[in-house]
Amino acid sequence: QLAQTDPDGSPCADVGAGEATFKKCAACHTMEKGGANKVGPNLWGIVMRPIASHEGFAYSGALKEFSEGGSVVWDYEHLDEFIHSPKGLVRGTAMSFAGLKDDQDRANVIAYLAANP
Repeated sequence: QLAQTDPDGSPCADVGAGEATFKKCAACHTMEKGGANKVGPNLWGIVMRPIASHEGFAYSGALKEFSEGGSVVWDYEHLDEFIHSPKGLVRGTAMSFAGLKDDQDRANVIAYLAANP
């Protein structure tokens, strides 16, 4: 099946596929509203949330510094770059995940995250 694209040629995101791909993230993150922090913070409402701001989670110094005191948010661009290569975007982050290299997988995961505001 051919991937659908937006008018500008970029791939359309699929929330259902993103939920399936998110299973790779679920070892370290919960996605439920009010869910517990695990090795990583709960990700409910992460889209447009200030970076390194989830209450009760001990973020790395590198991620706190990257957040510029909470003035930098998890917008689509930052999420895409971080999910692609966490240590590539934030050198020194404690997130050990190697990243999702496939553009469509990342778009789908971000759509899933955005669907859980």
